[in-house]
Amino acid sequence: MTAPIRVLLVDDQALIRAGFRALLGAEEDIEVVAEGSDGAQAVTLAAEHRPDVVLLDIQMPGVDGIEATRRIAGDPSLDGVHVVILTNYGLDEYVYAALRAGAAGFLVKDTEPADLLYGVRVAARGDALLSPAITRRLIGEFVARPPRGPLHGAVNALTNREREVVALAARGLSNDEIAERMVISLATAKTHVSRAMTKLHARDRAQLVVFAYESGLVTA
Repeated sequence: MTAPIRVLLVDDQALIRAGFRALLGAEEDIEVVAEGSDGAQAVTLAAEHRPDVVLLDIQMPGVDGIEATRRIAGDPSLDGVHVVILTNYGLDEYVYAALRAGAAGFLVKDTEPADLLYGVRVAARGDALLSPAITRRLIGEFVARPPRGPLHGAVNALTNREREVVALAARGLSNDEIAERMVISLATAKTHVSRAMTKLHARDRAQLVVFAYESGLVTA
């Protein structure tokens, strides 16, 4: 039997945590292993429990979700921990900052229960929790900003195939869709994505998206 997805809940509102715990705990393949009420606890509990997914409120007193994400993503011993940001406001500047800090994606707190469960499972697999609609909005935001100079050199580390794969991933395509678009096998597509992530020191596909736009690799 496959081990359940281990989730850490962090939100400063106890009622929200209770609701999420009840929803997640009802699923056979998901287990809530701990709860916290601020970013400092998120970092401590992530190190203690090493969950697959951290559902993390973005705005909390003290250490906020962005800083907590940065600390978790910056800890090599927590490579397998995927942070999903919880927000009341949808795609805003806080979310962009969280994605840059290493979040795997984000969910709006009033999302449908089925979408929350889907999001946890997607994040646990290491995939970016960014729908095509969200990706299009990210495109609009990042294209409007000048590329960040220091990232240009990192592009040179990629082969032409890897650049193509990163660009397609940044447009929201799955590995299956990338394989079909490039007329290559699924295994080859996965290999290209994995090598690109390694070269760019990206924890997950969400960071590939951020890199692609901020480096100027994708411009439209």
